[in-house]
Amino acid sequence: MNIYFLVEGRSTEKKLYTAWLTYLIPEFKRVDFYDQVNHNNYFLISSTGYPSILNDGIPNAIDKIQEVSKYNYLVICLDADEDTVEEREQYVNDFITKHITIPAQLEIVIIIQNRCIETWLLGNRTIFNSKQPLQQRLLADYVQHYDVYENDPELMGRFNCRNHADFHFAYLKSIFKDKGLSYSKRFPGVAQEQYYLNELKKRIDKTEHLKTFQKFINFCDNIRQNVR
Repeated sequence: MNIYFLVEGRSTEKKLYTAWLTYLIPEFKRVDFYDQVNHNNYFLISSTGYPSILNDGIPNAIDKIQEVSKYNYLVICLDADEDTVEEREQYVNDFITKHITIPAQLEIVIIIQNRCIETWLLGNRTIFNSKQPLQQRLLADYVQHYDVYENDPELMGRFNCRNHADFHFAYLKSIFKDKGLSYSKRFPGVAQEQYYLNELKKRIDKTEHLKTFQKFINFCDNIRQNVR
């Protein structure tokens, strides 16, 4: 079994997914080049945002998959941004239906990050507890607007930013700063660690929150259960 991951972000998703897959499906080994897959391998490549992941990323991925003929899954990971999850997924499905011929052996899985990868990262209740004293006034303002400890981060709206993703990113950076840590698109820091991932998994186990993250975890669990 081999998996081709196509992620939207240029840096963050590439680093996070690579780190997380090490913990979630350790039986799989990442290859550096798409034509190196053999058995229980995955290849991961980042796109340059949306809509280029549709216009360029998906067609290029399909071309490489057809060339190699060893892939079982194409997993497309992208942000919902200002769309609903259903709208963004429909855009992807419509593009594939109109422009792509899917190889017979290939299953396509679409993972929508609602609203972005930082939204998922806001679900760690160990790194952030709104009941504890907060060092930053800005973070206190964010919590007053929407408490991601108590409420589902995926349902959080905008706040003094031009879009949802900007606010969710700013909220996460503020949480990290309050803990004396740093987070950036290029350097996601401790979010790459297994304990951080485990806390996100605890959140979906104990609540109905982070449903799009749950879909990603379910996919990885299914792959691991069927490893041969």
